[in-house]
Amino acid sequence: MSEDPSKQYWYNMKTGAVERGYESPAVDRAGPFATAEEAAHAPERLRERAAAWAAEEAADDR
Repeated sequence: MSEDPSKQYWYNMKTGAVERGYESPAVDRAGPFATAEEAAHAPERLRERAAAWAAEEAADDR
């Protein structure tokens, strides 16, 4: 991801809005994403990644 993150797309987890650049505080943003469409699907991607990490940790605990 070589583009300047301040010009990429972010998902605002507080409002559910897709933003371009640093419009909201960092604590409320997920990203950066290359396109607005990718940013719009951030909640699904975050859930998928969290489930994968949880499965990996569970496997490590065995």
